[in-house]
Amino acid sequence: MSQGQKETITISLDAMGGDNAPVNETAGAVETIKESAGISVILVGDSAKIETELKKFSYDNSRIRVHHASEVITMEDSAADAFRKKPDSSMVSGLKLHKSGEADGFISAGNTGAVMAASLFTLGRIVNVSRPTIGSKFPTEKGITMVLDVGANVDCKPINLLQFAVMGSVFVNYIYGIDNPTVGLLSVGEEKSKGDLLTTEAYELLEKSNLNFIGNVEGRDILKGSTNVIVCDGFTGNVVLKFAEGVLTLLKSKFSEFADSGFINKLKVGMAYGTLKTILKDFDYQEYGGVPLLGVNGISIIGHGRSSPLAIKNMILRAVQMARAGINDEIAKRIKDIKEFAT
Repeated sequence: MSQGQKETITISLDAMGGDNAPVNETAGAVETIKESAGISVILVGDSAKIETELKKFSYDNSRIRVHHASEVITMEDSAADAFRKKPDSSMVSGLKLHKSGEADGFISAGNTGAVMAASLFTLGRIVNVSRPTIGSKFPTEKGITMVLDVGANVDCKPINLLQFAVMGSVFVNYIYGIDNPTVGLLSVGEEKSKGDLLTTEAYELLEKSNLNFIGNVEGRDILKGSTNVIVCDGFTGNVVLKFAEGVLTLLKSKFSEFADSGFINKLKVGMAYGTLKTILKDFDYQEYGGVPLLGVNGISIIGHGRSSPLAIKNMILRAVQMARAGINDEIAKRIKDIKEFAT
């Protein structure tokens, strides 16, 4: 349900999920309420540890509260078992606060598989959505490109890719303000006949839909920004995502290597530092915060385990934006509209 009319949006935050929890989570929450009105945060986790971190800051304590949870789901925990074995974990407790309506959205930088599983079990799916999907925004030469799925579903059916396209289109429209966003299908060639059985059958469904489908796109088109939404199975999407994350590390390494090769080169890099920083900012996951799990009956944002306070803040802001926009209502409507012709 849309929370657009609410004066204050409340986000439950898994304060024990990240690699440096609850330090970064607490700092990110405080930074958010200092910079943005109409937002409150529930920090979920070990109350003693969280309170210790909060004492480091001066903030409006009416907008941050602590909800104690006695357990923590770690990166080593099985995604499938964590929800059942640790019911009082910060992750599950945070999702339950969202499910009950105490919070309008949930974010976590914890175990990705566990966040997906716990979100699905706790919040359920939007009616008629066969599988939730994770979408990630990619830096491009122009415009917005969002790739779905980037890891939630390794094995997919054509109907899944069609629904990913619908959910991605709604997200890009509501969050980035792009009307009638273009949709491409990731394949090994632009021709309709190119690709495996999944791709060719998904092409048929996408072509018959009322989406702004432009056909197949190739890997090189992702960073070109040739289309606003690109759909693929989660195996392919996750490989693409991890490769893109490695690009930033490589670029930083190359710049450092160049600067270390001589004093003149160090000066050149220093002089260009401001420009380089601006360019590399587009590749920095901290600027995007986290990725939305679309298709669950609620708002769940999944962050990188290394999420900094900046990344946490941007995750909170994204969750608030989704809550105010009422994205799930539109997804439900659009999924229902395609149900008959796609089955």
